[in-house]
Amino acid sequence: MNAVVIGCGRVGSAVAQQLADEGWQVTAVDESEEALARLGAGWKGGFVVGHAMESEILVRAGIESADAAVVATSGDNTNIVVGQVIQKRYGITCVVVRVLDPRRAEFYAKRGLRTVCPTQTAISYLLDAVRACDIPSPPSSEPVQA
Repeated sequence: MNAVVIGCGRVGSAVAQQLADEGWQVTAVDESEEALARLGAGWKGGFVVGHAMESEILVRAGIESADAAVVATSGDNTNIVVGQVIQKRYGITCVVVRVLDPRRAEFYAKRGLRTVCPTQTAISYLLDAVRACDIPSPPSSEPVQA
């Protein structure tokens, strides 16, 4: 299986490494050559320096033969546009896009883009955690009848 991971920050590099560990052929794309260091000295996958909004960069990364793409740059706009281009222009059906804005993530998910929203995930987990707390009831202010 071949994957292209766009954005090689903390999230993208971890996804790329995990997929590679699972036997995928992975190429990471990032604007910064220094991002390659996040993949570690033993990285055996590909790495392309450039902006994924440029078709040439996507082609150099192997998008035309990819089975899946993960788009996890720091910008929602970039992630959405690149995800849609990969999905529509290159016909990749498994495109997963990180979108930080919950409303936008839901909007694009309803239109067929597979979105992951870490903000919504954090909100859900935080609400579940606080609701699970054992909080003592306040003392009653009603008079005690004898």
